[in-house]
Order: sequence, then C-alpha cells, then structure tokens
Amino acid sequence: MKREKRAVVLAHNYQRAEIQEVADYVGDSVGLSREAMEVDAEIILFSAVDFMAETAAVLNPDKKVLIPSLGARCPMAAMLQIDTLREYRKRYPKVPLVLYVNTLAETKAECDVCCTSANAVEILEALDSDTVLFGPDCNLARYVAEKTGKTVIPVPESGFCPTHVLFLKEDVLKVKEEYPGAVLMAHPECRPEVWSIADYVGSTSQMSRFVKSSKEREFIIATEVGLLHRLRRENPEKEFIPAYEDAICVNMKINTLEKLYLALRDERYSVKVPESTATKAREAIMRMFELTE
Repeated sequence: MKREKRAVVLAHNYQRAEIQEVADYVGDSVGLSREAMEVDAEIILFSAVDFMAETAAVLNPDKKVLIPSLGARCPMAAMLQIDTLREYRKRYPKVPLVLYVNTLAETKAECDVCCTSANAVEILEALDSDTVLFGPDCNLARYVAEKTGKTVIPVPESGFCPTHVLFLKEDVLKVKEEYPGAVLMAHPECRPEVWSIADYVGSTSQMSRFVKSSKEREFIIATEVGLLHRLRRENPEKEFIPAYEDAICVNMKINTLEKLYLALRDERYSVKVPESTATKAREAIMRMFELTE
C-alpha cells in the first residue's frame, strides 16, 4: 500500500516497537521532518504527536501529511497558549523568543527561531543577546541557561513534559547502584536533579549516536522507554536499562499498527496548517537550520 500510494512512514523514537519496525525512518521530530523534505513521496504518514505532524506539514506544503490518531496530542505543547506568548512578547519586546519544536504551529509563527533539544544550546549561543525568552519546557530552559550562561526566561513559567518529570533523582540513583558500571544518559527535559547527575545529557538522536560510538557496554536511559527498542535493535551487543520502566508517553502510544493501516488506506486525518501561519512558522524553523549548519 505504501508503494501504491507513494507514501512514506515516519515514526518517532517513542512510538511502539511494532510501528518502528514498519517505518521507513525512525528518529526525532525535526530529523524526521527534514528527512521528509528530501524523500520522493506524495504522502507522509507521521506516526507521532500533533506538533510533529504539523511541522512536517509546514516544511512539506506540496505533500499530503497524515496522522494516525487525532488524539495523539503533546501535553507540553498545549501548555503554551498563544495569548500567554503574546503577553511575554509585549513585556519583553526586545528580547529574542526561541521556541522548542515541541510547540504548535500557531505559536511557532510568533517566535524568532525554533530549536530542538539537540541544538538548543547552539541556537542560544548564536543569538546576539544575553537574555532570551524560551518555551515551553522549563527544564530544558534551565539546562540551556546553565550551558550558555545566558538569562533564560521560561515561557510559560512552569511548562514541562509529563513523562520526563517522572524521573526522580533517588530512583535513578538506585538503578545506578544496581548497575554501577553503566553510563547514565538523560534527556534535558528531565528535572535538573536528574540531568545534573547524568554521565551524558542529550536528545534521543544524540543518545543514539553516542551509544553507537561508545565502547561501553551498559547504559541507563532516562527518557521515554520507546527509545530503548531502537537502541537495542541498533546495538544488539549492548545492554540498555530503563531508569524508570513506567516512563511511558501515553499520547505517543495512542498510535497503533491498525490506526496506521487505516490512516493510509483511507488517507484520513490530514494535517493542514493555514498558509499564513505556515509561512511564519516555516521561517522560524528554517532559521534554526541556518544557524546550525
């Protein structure tokens, strides 16, 4: 059916294992969207949450973008309301606004540049300002503030990923005691108390690359458990231990193989972004690419 419809299936690292197995590409949100820009296809079936499919639609206006489930919504993206964003803009009119890609298109259209968890530090360092507005994840905001030395104002004040805040320092340390020789890897969306004790902090794509190049054999992973399937598949000779087994994003897991099949068969749940919004959001995303190339 993929061949007949000239379709490509993109799956985020947090998707169910069986979805990762049938996907053409597995990766993080922006990596997948950039992949979509290069692929020769008429339909993009994006198995992830809403903002990721929106990003693909923004970057690929000539392709039909489908999402398997309308209920696959990112709670963190929903925490940043457009009215709140505009209030901060008025309060800090000369301060650049950087938005994490984990935001909806209407908010991306209001920012100066987007970033990912992989390039957030690089983006802030490229900006000629000692103060930056940053949203919506306050833990990532604290991380980039520590790494860059800049004043980072979180927008909103307490936006967060419900899955990554499940990791607690005392629980992670217990796992570390059980596997003393393992490398502890944490996502910067985790609480500062967690990423501050990690041996390596990075995005899902950065973790994947680090593991491949590392000579170590054991790794404790503090991010959504879906990533462990990819890590185990790509590195069968190494062991991966979840820092918390119940770190599951229920919104990511809403997508199933059956929903993928039906979405592609019926070409349903098309993701559309108004052109005026898409144009502005595209500019913010493309500026991110320019600053990191």
